[in-house]
Amino acid sequence: MTRMEEVFTFTFFPDWSEVRTETNETYTVPHSMRFNDGHKLALIVYTLLMLISGIGNVWVLIRLAKSRTSRTNRMLTHLAIADLFVAFLMMPTEIISAATVAWWFGDISCRISAFFKTFGLYQSSFVLVCIGIDRYYAIVKPLSITDTFCRGKGIIALAWVFSGICSLPQVFVFRVQQHHQFRGYKQCCTFNAFPSPSHEMAYGIFNMLMMYVLPLVVISFCYGSIVIEICRRASAQNSGRLRRSTLGFLGRAKNRTLKLTITIIFAFFVCWTPYYIMALWYWLDRSSAQGVDIRVQRGLFLFACTNSSINPLVYGVYQRTSCGPTNSRTSHNTCITELRQQRTNNNHVRDNQV
Repeated sequence: MTRMEEVFTFTFFPDWSEVRTETNETYTVPHSMRFNDGHKLALIVYTLLMLISGIGNVWVLIRLAKSRTSRTNRMLTHLAIADLFVAFLMMPTEIISAATVAWWFGDISCRISAFFKTFGLYQSSFVLVCIGIDRYYAIVKPLSITDTFCRGKGIIALAWVFSGICSLPQVFVFRVQQHHQFRGYKQCCTFNAFPSPSHEMAYGIFNMLMMYVLPLVVISFCYGSIVIEICRRASAQNSGRLRRSTLGFLGRAKNRTLKLTITIIFAFFVCWTPYYIMALWYWLDRSSAQGVDIRVQRGLFLFACTNSSINPLVYGVYQRTSCGPTNSRTSHNTCITELRQQRTNNNHVRDNQV
């Protein structure tokens, strides 16, 4: 078919059902290249998520700024900042892309937006891992902490660095491509960026491992170990090695940590799993995956962003209930001190028995 003249122009909610060239040739534009139900769904949901995530994470930052300085609060601050990257850099790009369908903003902006599209998601996942690792060492291995302040800053710095490294390939694989048949219709995409479909699949699997599988494994291990450790210490009640007040705390800590663990893992799993189910399907059998209703496809991919809206709620509730009322400036330190003191007492008991 003859390549058509440039007839596409910048507009919102385009309805290019048919386009006519200067030679009066008429072409029917494919449904996927017009503003359709999938674009409507993306536009509405991304707008709602941007508002919820933006307001929620700004509220978290304000609350944390008024709270005492602690390692956990510092990590929660970075988590909120990462989620704001998603809310105000990734989501607006998706909203504009859904509203205009084609890409009108040049190659450089395409590559930059592709970088930040994954940077915030990586950073959010990696900060969740940092929080899990920090809680693991604070509760399971409290005596191994030599410089908690520096350790907290160091692990957060690594999260930012690795987020940038993992997102950097986006700059090279994304580019503005013009449709081979419809001149003037451009997309910011990865078309022809990989030598073969196998290379494209490998890149997708790498993103899945780094953004989803690895964080989920680390988070599950850390919080699972915390629950096991608290249960182990609580079971020491029968040996008479714990004070009544400490036992009361351990009972409350056990329930809180169990609830937090289930909530964190469940939220992360629910938000990311539908996205990667669709992604795996697309990588393994692209032809059948493309046959799925466009609204279902868009709906599944939207779940990847919901974690940024849920995080403020999950960790906000955690901060309010963790180790007593939020107006107690020493309750959190008291909880960790109790655990460290108990570990020290247990070590002394074992030494005396030897």
